[in-house]
Amino acid sequence: MTVILDGKKLRDELLEKLAVKLASYPVMPKLAVILVGDNPASKIYVNNKKKTAEKLGIISDVINYPATVSENELLEKINELNNDKAVNAILVQLPLPEHIDKTKIINAISPIKDVDGFTPENFGKLLTGEKPYVYPCTPKGILLLLDKYGIEVDGKHVVIVGRSNIVGKPLAIMLLNRNATVTICHSHTKNLQEITKTADVLISAVGEKLIEDNMVKINGVVVDVGIFKDETGKTRGDVDFANVSSKTAFITPVPGGVGPMTITSLMLNTVELFDIQNQKKS
Repeated sequence: MTVILDGKKLRDELLEKLAVKLASYPVMPKLAVILVGDNPASKIYVNNKKKTAEKLGIISDVINYPATVSENELLEKINELNNDKAVNAILVQLPLPEHIDKTKIINAISPIKDVDGFTPENFGKLLTGEKPYVYPCTPKGILLLLDKYGIEVDGKHVVIVGRSNIVGKPLAIMLLNRNATVTICHSHTKNLQEITKTADVLISAVGEKLIEDNMVKINGVVVDVGIFKDETGKTRGDVDFANVSSKTAFITPVPGGVGPMTITSLMLNTVELFDIQNQKKS
């Protein structure tokens, strides 16, 4: 019997605990979100983040810029937020317009306010096995979900499809730090099916229809990070859930699996950064 890895249920549990913790805070943490342009998906993501924060009492300040904003203006705003003691966490919603250097913008965020864990200092600490200020949100959410269901990765073969700096690369390092044997696959990987079939834990983070039932190990674990609208307008993930789920021991649904855990991790990270800046024990 396949077990569904329920991200909504775990989200509710974790946010309830976080709300209890925040109830004792005399001052609430503050998250500043920079949103550039009119990308519909970005607007939805930012709105969901703001709603979740406000339910917890976390102050969420969304700073909107038109798509024509200059790179220098964004850098000046980030510098201002870095120096604002009332701001504990900074997030720049991606993607950014083509005329703006994404790397330069991310790197300008103070590492101790880098709620996504993307700055070179945090990423470098992760790579060398040192604890960063916070871990990237989606990888953190995935591991929280695996932990909740008692899925051990020590000594297991984990295959990640996708090598982005947001999910694939940091997740691979976090799994290596837990003694998993990790293989990263991508668009240039040959014989993808042969590799994915060997995975004790298969994680797909591509954003397109990709993982079919002949690509998974029987009684393995499948984590679907992808989310997009198919040709019929239906929300789905990378994995052919209907057919793959009959072969797996554990699987995440889309929606309701990894997505809720990403926003939950963002809230947890915001509070962790507040605690670090105020020298509180989490």
